[in-house]
Amino acid sequence: MKRNKMDLLTIQHEDFTMYVECTKFDGIWDKATRNVGEENLLSAYSWSEGVESVDVNGRQLATSGEQAPAIFFDNTDYPIWVEFKKHVDNAQFGSELQSDNDRFSFRGQTLAGYINYGNDIGKSELNFVYQIGSYKRRFTLGYEVLSMKLNYHEHWKKIVEDIEEEYLMLSLDYLRRTFHGFTPDTKGETQELIWWSVFAGEQQKFIKACRNIIERPRHRLRGYEVYLRADKLKRVPLNIENELAEHRKEPAHLYRVEEQIQSNDTQENRFLKYALGQIAAKYEPLKKRIESINGLADTKKKELNDILDTLKHLQRHPFFRTVGRFKGLNQESLVLQRATGYSQIYRTWNLLRRAYSLNDGIYRLQSKDIATLYEIWCFIEVSHIVRDQLGISKEDIEHRNRMEMNGVFTWELGKGEHSRILFKKDGVELAELVYNPKHTDKENDSIGIVNVESRTVPQKPDIVLQLTKNDVEKGMKMTYLFDAKYRIEGKDDHHVDTPPDNAINQMHRYRDAIYYKDYAADQLKKEVIGGYILFPGDGEPADVQVSKFYKTIGEVNIGAFPLRPKDGRNRVLLETFIRELINNKAARILSDSIPQKGLFYQKGEPVYLMISASNQYNVGYMEDLKKGLPCKFYCSYHGIKDDVNLQKIGYLIPTFGNQFSGYYQVKSVNTRAFGDSEESYRIEFELDNYKNIGYQVNSRSQESLGVPFTYSEFMKYCNGHRLNG
Repeated sequence: MKRNKMDLLTIQHEDFTMYVECTKFDGIWDKATRNVGEENLLSAYSWSEGVESVDVNGRQLATSGEQAPAIFFDNTDYPIWVEFKKHVDNAQFGSELQSDNDRFSFRGQTLAGYINYGNDIGKSELNFVYQIGSYKRRFTLGYEVLSMKLNYHEHWKKIVEDIEEEYLMLSLDYLRRTFHGFTPDTKGETQELIWWSVFAGEQQKFIKACRNIIERPRHRLRGYEVYLRADKLKRVPLNIENELAEHRKEPAHLYRVEEQIQSNDTQENRFLKYALGQIAAKYEPLKKRIESINGLADTKKKELNDILDTLKHLQRHPFFRTVGRFKGLNQESLVLQRATGYSQIYRTWNLLRRAYSLNDGIYRLQSKDIATLYEIWCFIEVSHIVRDQLGISKEDIEHRNRMEMNGVFTWELGKGEHSRILFKKDGVELAELVYNPKHTDKENDSIGIVNVESRTVPQKPDIVLQLTKNDVEKGMKMTYLFDAKYRIEGKDDHHVDTPPDNAINQMHRYRDAIYYKDYAADQLKKEVIGGYILFPGDGEPADVQVSKFYKTIGEVNIGAFPLRPKDGRNRVLLETFIRELINNKAARILSDSIPQKGLFYQKGEPVYLMISASNQYNVGYMEDLKKGLPCKFYCSYHGIKDDVNLQKIGYLIPTFGNQFSGYYQVKSVNTRAFGDSEESYRIEFELDNYKNIGYQVNSRSQESLGVPFTYSEFMKYCNGHRLNG
């Protein structure tokens, strides 16, 4: 049967003809080419024996393992037809996932169905089994599933390397449709998933080696004492010659002699018995855990049972009855390292004790889907940017984040309180970062952000950044949301990738739905200042900065940042933005916020603050203060009335004793910590532009200190005299 021109892959085999098609492939290829580049859209194709020809989108491949343009991409349906010849019957799709097998049916001589890889990218195999008489055959086609948004050959590896550096084993998963090569490593601890993945590739070789040894084991000669009559002696040892002469007329006399026999009780056979028992004991509980997974194919369950039955059968073999207990290897055994069978047992046992390295190798390891990996990677990237922009070291970061078991072998990053990262300097909390918190009334006590909640439906932004500000009020937190989206909507007029519109809309919903609960005043207050999408887009930084999704950040504090591995140019945009968030004062942030219609933010006139300069914190600045030179001024929180808005203080009047003769302009107000205790916090004023009022004024009482004055109030305080300047 001749198929149409939409066929992307055609394989002529001695038992069948296979076709793979995709009706939307031209659009998919164009999108992948724009995002990744055509030169990066290559895949290696391999196949089982019996293939006569392979055609990949019009290109004939000559040898298995040859590279050609990729045809398999994420989130795409691929209908598949396998038309068998008349001597074939009972064909079925051979996936480990029952859901994939259920998509295929065998009718007449045709096996037909479709496959969609979702967000799984990497190496994959298309398997099906069929019957020819009493023989069962299996065909395997190997290829790579690529991403339409990121360069699989470069970006995927960078994402996984960054994740594994922070959280070992977090990027790995089980029962995915794709896999990746890895190399056993001597570093680290052997995880169960690594053990299972290695043994999956070694099990048939291991079982075959065990059988070969049992059939043709290595022996050693072992002496033992026996008592024999004279006619049973094969040779006469020197030590019984006199005894034999003495009892030559006694045919029933027994002589004690030593004979040599071949024994299976060797060091190598003891090791075989130990390794087989150890592997069978490890295999059985892991098999039970895997069988409990919903969606595991029936064929896979049967395969697991067959392997366990074989291992147990080998353990019960009579060969091991005469083999003793393994007591360890006192020295290197050349038999274990070189002898046929033994070397395979020793090699498998060594591999199963090792960890893994992401360098491409012959063993298969599956990873989480690319969307999940990208989300975790964005969280790590934001944490690195915050750390760098705060200028603190790794020792100043308090990691409360931990991984939690999420399946048979797999791990996920804890959420909310379980993923919190605190950034501190000199014991003072500067920022905190939380991964994927949940906002519901029930969960706020144990997970998510303290005092933050949603009164309607749960809200779940990927990344929450809270920056601590102390200028308006001590310990005030500013909340910013980041959501990682592994999606690209298209390109704008400047050829810049754009984020999906619904993702931007989601950030508006987050800002509207998440509130700060002031339990003391029993009031809800707006919590989120801004929300930003992180997506794997690309474009020239100058063009990105004039794009709509980026400009809206400055206009309404909602927008997006392109962020992809190895793209340092656009990463700078996010770095600069987070640096500004860190450096901006709370008063400026609040004053820049857009008020609700009907409300307005009143800046008010500058405040004059009178405060005594005679305290222990200003000893080094006293002469400068008296001369009116630019300097810094320190005071405690107790020296200022509680309701004073520090950011409204425009002028500071230092008093000496009970007198003052001028005032400074306040350039900035900061909070400094001079120790670990709460009492060590000091308010730091940066002073400049001293104005002398031209005469001495006596302050009326201590009650005036730390109290704010308006300009008119201060004039009355100075007996109505107009201030100079």
